[in-house]
Amino acid sequence: MTQYVSTDYPSLAKTGFLLGIALFVLGAGGELVGTAVFGGIPGWEQTLFFDMEVLGILLGLFSPLVFGIVLPLVE
Repeated sequence: MTQYVSTDYPSLAKTGFLLGIALFVLGAGGELVGTAVFGGIPGWEQTLFFDMEVLGILLGLFSPLVFGIVLPLVE
């Protein structure tokens, strides 16, 4: 007997997109608030916030593409 795992692709696409938005907002917000409140933030924090922004954009763009289009067609 073969059992198939039912993967909920729409849920994964929505969750990945929202996680990408959350990462982007936290990265941009942290950079703006940190600079406004403290006048300047250390280099490692700027790098962290920038990486959060980039990962958020990539995750927000590729998650619906992968989980919403590619994987359902491949299955």
